[in-house]
Amino acid sequence: MTVKQLSMPELVDTCGQLGVTNVGLWREPVQSYGLEATAKLMRDAGLTVTTLCRGGFFTAIDPEERAKALDDNRRAIDEAATLGTEVLVLVSGGLPAGSKDLHGARERIADALGELGPYAEERGVKLAIEPLHPMYASDRCVVSTLSQALDLAERFPARQVGVTVDTYHIWWDDTAPAQIARAGAGGRIHTFQLADWTTPLPEGVLTGRGQIGDGAIDMREWLGYVEAAGYRGAIEVELFNDGLWARDGREVLAETAERFVAHVMR
Repeated sequence: MTVKQLSMPELVDTCGQLGVTNVGLWREPVQSYGLEATAKLMRDAGLTVTTLCRGGFFTAIDPEERAKALDDNRRAIDEAATLGTEVLVLVSGGLPAGSKDLHGARERIADALGELGPYAEERGVKLAIEPLHPMYASDRCVVSTLSQALDLAERFPARQVGVTVDTYHIWWDDTAPAQIARAGAGGRIHTFQLADWTTPLPEGVLTGRGQIGDGAIDMREWLGYVEAAGYRGAIEVELFNDGLWARDGREVLAETAERFVAHVMR
């Protein structure tokens, strides 16, 4: 999504030129290009798909809506397996229209995880609950902290359910480092993602993720937390940014790689 303006072949070609060997994919461009075609393209290029994003949106009260969400998540798990990734990232869902019941919404997430966890395990896929910044709690994700995400995940085996650690969403939380240690001790850090926090936020906050190095987050500090917790997996950069999307995608990908070296690598 950082370079969503690139086609799948352009993405693969640019990754090859830059020496990038891992890529996190989103379902929409995969479906647009074709699931099997994308899987073959990645295999032929020697690219490892680190995660697929996104499943989730489990909080509906209406039984029919809930059934549709579960069916869609089963499809997402199957897509992840076809792409050869072990991790499906989950955005859990906001409050249903007219509801103010955060507790009930979180319990419906747990119910969905109970149904989907075994299905995912059978296909070699792990579910990664991503806590989103509290400003998204009403409409996108009632899971706002790593503590809340782990309280849900720990009801299930770590081989089924863990968490996503995303700097953009948790950098403000002074309890997050301890929760990263908690997640690591349980083997539940399933992916680690980077984006910077810049101000002022744009009017559409969803597309306000800053390029690495442009904002307030010390990326090496957060890398230190996940490494101390035992995480040795891929590190993803996920930027929703209208300004970056308006530029040449090859240039943006090259810049992102340069920023990663400058602000993340030790």
